[in-house]
Amino acid sequence: MPVRIVRQTEVPALLPMGECIDAMEDVLKTLAQGKAVLPLRSMVRMPDRPGLIGLMPAYLGAPECLGLKVVTVMPHNHGTDLDSHQGAVLIFEAEHGSLLAVIDGSAITGIRTAAVSGAATRTLAKPDANDLAILGTGVQAVTHLEAMCCVRPLRRVRVWSRSAEHVRRFAERESKRHGVNVEASRSAREAVEGASVICTTTAAAEPILMGDWIAPGAHINAVGACFPTTRELDTAAMRRARLFVDRRESCLNEAGDFLLAKKEGAIGDEHILGELGEVFLGRVPGRTSANDVTLFKSLGIAVEDLAAAHLIWRKAEATNAGTSIEFGGKSIAV
Repeated sequence: MPVRIVRQTEVPALLPMGECIDAMEDVLKTLAQGKAVLPLRSMVRMPDRPGLIGLMPAYLGAPECLGLKVVTVMPHNHGTDLDSHQGAVLIFEAEHGSLLAVIDGSAITGIRTAAVSGAATRTLAKPDANDLAILGTGVQAVTHLEAMCCVRPLRRVRVWSRSAEHVRRFAERESKRHGVNVEASRSAREAVEGASVICTTTAAAEPILMGDWIAPGAHINAVGACFPTTRELDTAAMRRARLFVDRRESCLNEAGDFLLAKKEGAIGDEHILGELGEVFLGRVPGRTSANDVTLFKSLGIAVEDLAAAHLIWRKAEATNAGTSIEFGGKSIAV
């Protein structure tokens, strides 16, 4: 059976950010309509040092496929030449279960995560939101800037991380790439004060965004913290925001930003107003006033990877991108 292999360097051309934003909105609608099967991810941690391997399987009804993302998460890779998230996405056709493609998971994760934030921002941020703050300077900071440029005409961009040198390099490089002046901020507070869109994309375990820094009417994409014991937003930030998630079950089990504020008694499960797919479908109201602080808590779910991988596979098949190999599938009993 032919299987399409798509390398990391080939993914961006096959998954443009604008197309991915639209695909992520569609797949979250599909999830909200009950046309997907999505168990919680399972993880195996390294016994003697930080690091894990995660398995994220799913069935997707539209486009119909089965799939799995397998990814390693190595926090100590931050600041090195290696991505902290590495792995592959495998997609299978649903009728016979034949493997269709194996696609680099780092590239998909980098693009689709930011694309979901782009879809959230397009729906939840104020129409005139044009002042962006990014906390973090890694892969997700890079792709989130691209996604925000796709959904809002940015007037001002500020960036901060704990490394002043990383901030300087990010500001210089991304200013040239996007034709917008990216300002290097000296503190997280300086970066976010007055911002109308805030993206937190750090590896922080403790809060780096405080509630009293956030301007009325701001929209926040909280992306970096993805474990029950880590958070980027303090309790005040969680409490004052209208909270939306990619999936309730994931948030209730995995989102430290939410769970730690809940543990302190500041919020309850009802603080989750809805899933993004429900907002996209018009079932749940998003922003209700110009002064609302809206918050999308991103964890990343397997149906997003499947939808992105299926789009890549279709385009690769049409253009003969990647490499096609023969790889099993036929019964040896025939």
